Amino acid sequence: MDHQPLRDLPMTTSDIDRDAPSRSDPDLLATLLADPATRVVELRGGRASQRLDGALLRRPPEPADADSLLLYLGRLDGVAHLAACHPETPGPPVDREERLDAAPFVGLREVATELSADDASLFAAALGLSNWHARHRYCPRCGAATQIVMGGWVRRCPHDGSEHYPRTDPAVIVAVTDEQDRLLLGRNVGWPEGRFSVLAGFVEPGETIAAAVAREVFEETAVEVTDIEFVADQPWPFPASLMLGCRARATTTDVTCQPDEIAEARWFTREEFRTEVADGRVKAAGRLSIAARLVEGWLGRRLDDLG
Repeated sequence: MDHQPLRDLPMTTSDIDRDAPSRSDPDLLATLLADPATRVVELRGGRASQRLDGALLRRPPEPADADSLLLYLGRLDGVAHLAACHPETPGPPVDREERLDAAPFVGLREVATELSADDASLFAAALGLSNWHARHRYCPRCGAATQIVMGGWVRRCPHDGSEHYPRTDPAVIVAVTDEQDRLLLGRNVGWPEGRFSVLAGFVEPGETIAAAVAREVFEETAVEVTDIEFVADQPWPFPASLMLGCRARATTTDVTCQPDEIAEARWFTREEFRTEVADGRVKAAGRLSIAARLVEGWLGRRLDDLG
C-alpha cells in the first residue's frame, strides 16, 4: 500500500501550541476574554461558524462569550484561541451588515476536508472537548456536580476533591488483504445497502493495538490475520475517539459475519471494487476519514475519481 493518501488526512497536522502550563492560571479565561487580540471559535450545537471564503471564523471576544462553555485551545503564532460553546442548535444567520465575513454554522464532517490544517485541528479539539463536558457533568465517584477548571481541560468535584480529565477512546481500523491482494470490506448492520468500509472496533482494556486488530477482525468476520502494522492515526471527535489506522495480512479467507454487528462482508479485487463503485453498487466513503484513505492506499487512486 502507498502512504501518499494519508499525507493530507484532516485533523492530523497543525501548528497549535496547546500551552498546557497556562491552564493552571485561575484567571486565564477572564484575561483572554478581556484581550481583543484573543480569537474565539464559536460552537453552537457542535457546529462552528465558517467565513464566506471557507475558513473557520475566528473572531474577537464578545460579552456573551462569558455565558458559554469556555475552553482554552492554545496558541497559534502566539495568538490565544478560545472556544465558546453553546449547547443549542444555531439560530437565524447573523446580520450580514454586522459580520460580513460570517457564514452559517457548519458541522466538522461537512467541512473538515476543505479547512486548513490549523482550522480543522481547532475545530476538532473544540468539538471533542465540548462533547466530553456535555457527557461528564457529574462526579463518577460521588455523583456531585463538578466544576470546570484548568481552562476547560479538567472537571473537579467540590465534594470529594477528585479531578476528571477528557477521555479519548482508541479504536483500531484496519485494511486487511489476502495473498491475492484482495481487500476485506464489511457493511455494518446499521448502514444502507452498498455501503462498505474497512473493519474497525474499540481497543479493550489491557490490549495492544495489534491484539485489538486481530480480535476485532476475527470477531466480526472469523478471518485470522498476521503481520499487523500501524500506519497512521486520526482524531475522531464524534464524539471522542482516536482512530488507529492499521494494515494486516489475512491467513484465512472464509468469512462468517458477526450477526449483531456485520450485515455482510466480502473480499474485493481492485477491478471489482472500481467497477461496483462506478455503477453504484458500492458506495465509496468520503475522504474525511482514515477509512477512505486506507482503501485508497490499497486501490492506488483517489475514491473521488471512481464515480
